[in-house]
Amino acid sequence: MNDGVRHGATGDAATDEVLADVGPRLRRIRKERGATLAGLSEATGISVSTLSRLESGLRKPSLELLLPIARAHQVALDELVGAPPVGDPRVRAEPIVRHGRTYWPLTRQPGGLQAYKVFEPKRTAEPDPRTHEGYEWLYVLSGRLRVVLGGHDVVMEAGEAAEFDTRVPHWFGSTGEGPAEFLSLFGPQGERMHVRARPKGRGEEA
Repeated sequence: MNDGVRHGATGDAATDEVLADVGPRLRRIRKERGATLAGLSEATGISVSTLSRLESGLRKPSLELLLPIARAHQVALDELVGAPPVGDPRVRAEPIVRHGRTYWPLTRQPGGLQAYKVFEPKRTAEPDPRTHEGYEWLYVLSGRLRVVLGGHDVVMEAGEAAEFDTRVPHWFGSTGEGPAEFLSLFGPQGERMHVRARPKGRGEEA
């Protein structure tokens, strides 16, 4: 219960801080547009005294007051309230080259599920299966990828996917015929992918 109270107090303080900034922002936007309190009052139907109290911080802003002001100034409500801008969602991680293979990280949060775009160059490589904790999902974007998993040795084509427990001895790499690009999603043991796709067997119909 005490934690809940502390969190609530923190939230209230943050809200008060945002609201305290609204008044000076209203005054700045009005002056930038060359508007007077009287003119804004006429455009919004809000009394001059109420507008003045809003700008000085003596009146707590509300939606019914801010909406007509935003319309009058022709600005988004967020601009009046000072809502934080949404961050750029694009991941701009630098590629990683490891053992001749290039990885582009597609996630930026440490731990949990990790995603990579991977480029496997054309080369001759002897399979060297390894094991470790985790669960992996592969999807071939282009080219052909050789996958050795336990007693299986298969070649995956573009558009095919595979998933497996990484505690099973596994290896994947070049077929020696050309390069391949694929997506790799790796998660901790027990965290399986939502996609439950697998390559069709050679005897199965499309």
